[in-house]
Amino acid sequence: MIEFTSQDLEQMASKGIAKEKVLDQINTFKEGIPFVDLQNAAVVGNGIYRFTEDEEKELIKLYETRLQGLEVLKFVPASGAASRMFKALFAFLNAYDPEKETLESYLERTGNNDIKKLSDGLERMPFYESVMKRLAKDFKSKGQKVYMFVAELLGEETMNYGFYPKGLLPFHKYGEHTATPFEEHLKESASYASSSKKAKLHFTISEQHEEMFKSELKNVGERVSKDTGVTYTVDYSFQKPSTDTIAVDMENKPFRNQDGTVLFRPGGHGALIENLNEQDADIIFIKNIDNVSVMKDAEAVANSKKVLAGILLKVQEQAFSYAEKLDKEDVTEEEIATIATFLETKLNVKFNNGFNKLTKKEKVAFLKDKINRPIRVCGMVKNEGEPGGGPFWIKNSEGEVSLQIVESAQIDMQNKAQVEILKNATHFNPVDLVCGIRDYKGRKYDLMKFVDPKQGFITDKTKDGKELKALELPGLWNGAMAHWNTIFVEVPLVTFNPVKTVTDLLKDSHQV
Repeated sequence: MIEFTSQDLEQMASKGIAKEKVLDQINTFKEGIPFVDLQNAAVVGNGIYRFTEDEEKELIKLYETRLQGLEVLKFVPASGAASRMFKALFAFLNAYDPEKETLESYLERTGNNDIKKLSDGLERMPFYESVMKRLAKDFKSKGQKVYMFVAELLGEETMNYGFYPKGLLPFHKYGEHTATPFEEHLKESASYASSSKKAKLHFTISEQHEEMFKSELKNVGERVSKDTGVTYTVDYSFQKPSTDTIAVDMENKPFRNQDGTVLFRPGGHGALIENLNEQDADIIFIKNIDNVSVMKDAEAVANSKKVLAGILLKVQEQAFSYAEKLDKEDVTEEEIATIATFLETKLNVKFNNGFNKLTKKEKVAFLKDKINRPIRVCGMVKNEGEPGGGPFWIKNSEGEVSLQIVESAQIDMQNKAQVEILKNATHFNPVDLVCGIRDYKGRKYDLMKFVDPKQGFITDKTKDGKELKALELPGLWNGAMAHWNTIFVEVPLVTFNPVKTVTDLLKDSHQV
């Protein structure tokens, strides 16, 4: 039995974490988290919809027609600091001395491909001019220029971009003006997530960056509002300390810091289901902060989002009418069969053979449970080798088969049959979701009731030179939404433009 000191209990109380929750987490470390049981890759025709151009036009029209009567929200996970984006550049600063070797010999010695890309495309970087204005112009070599450029960009006493939140870095250069992802999300929301000339956005950010985001809104909000004709309401939330998870040592005992306190770590983006649960709207668009397009692609991106929203409205309307019918006592066997077919063909709910053996009352209870759930429509792009969760049919511990977004860390790579199913995947999820979180009476669902706690991750880390095990909560669009009704739709690659490393800004999709 784990014994906690009074200091430990005070520490938990200050974070809002119950002792029982911590003990559950320690138990999870002891038991381990089972790998998911892949049944099939979701592909076009089996789990992923592909629509014709005419069908897409109809869905766009449906959304646009209904939009003015809807409350719409854009929810943007934006808490990441940019340090990971500059990882290769920090490594370069630590390992390269322009006085002692050429850039070419450094590149040959280290194979640092990001620095090769950066040096080749330096002038196309959106912040090139602002950095160069701060530097002397006479460089002894290309290596010295690149080194001084990177040092100016990342130095704590200079531009300090490694500290910035990713959402406030310059991403796109339009003539004299450089736009941040934050600004691009404002502009984008005007094109598909605004109703009655008003747009509402919610950013999940780190508390230390709140003033920086508010300052950016002051700087760009009025101009963007004037350009788009849309009035913006922007608010923020932080990942809650109560969603931090305990770290353990290799014997599954609480890992302690050098001062004796227990180490708690952020629970990953799955913690944001609590932030999402505090929002309420008819339709919620979810999209990562770094996935923004330049304005030449704005129409294609907006149309894709409208297609997803049109599908949600169409399916939701039918689901609501059936949910209302099930609440009345006079539903017929024929209607029960129709509702079951709808759930299976439109909301991807799999029925086992036992359904037909149930009594009428049991069938109604089963259908009520399945239809009264939040709905997520997820865009899927063709797999071009980018990292991201993939769409699969999986079987849970109760034997139920459902559509899920699965990360590679959840798959048993030692199991040949599972690896074969993984190889059959054709698409992946770029965090492109449109969500319906209300029931047919307009009441918001408690999203915490639809999380599968068994879809978290255990990872190995080190701190102070000691090994530890960390627990990530079920991902926001993975296990945190495991029990939602799920629809996957193929979307064009133009909708997916993430910036994971700084050199991604050199891709054509980020060049104006």
